[in-house]
Amino acid sequence: MAKILLIEDEELNRDLLSRRLNKKGYQILSAGDAHRGLALARSESPDLILMDMGLPGMDGMEASRRLKGDKVLASIPVLGLSANASSSDREKALEAGCDDYDTKPIDFPRLIEKIEALLKEPHSS
Repeated sequence: MAKILLIEDEELNRDLLSRRLNKKGYQILSAGDAHRGLALARSESPDLILMDMGLPGMDGMEASRRLKGDKVLASIPVLGLSANASSSDREKALEAGCDDYDTKPIDFPRLIEKIEALLKEPHSS
C-alpha cells in the first residue's frame, strides 16, 4: 500500500481527500502546513506528496524547493495542487520541483491517474 503525504491547510479539503484516497487503498498522512509536512516527509518517507501550493506561511512552492533540495527527500514525487489553473502557475510549480500539477476543485479520477502514474515512475535522488 502506497503511503501518501497530503500537505493541505484547509481542514475540510484535507479530510475529504484523505477519506477518498484511503478508500482507494492508500495510507494517508496529513499536515496542515509546510513545516509539519516537511517534518513528516523526513520521519515517514512517503511514496508521494500531494502539496497545496497556497499554504500560509511557507507556501507549497518553497516547500517543494526544500524537498527537492534535500538529498534524502528529493526522490519523493510531489504533485502540486492549486486553485490557480493558468499555465504559468503550472510552470512555476514544476520549476519549484513538483513532478506534476493538478487544479482544484479536484477531479478525483484524474487525480488518481496522476498519482498512479507518479508512483509507477522510477525516481532518483
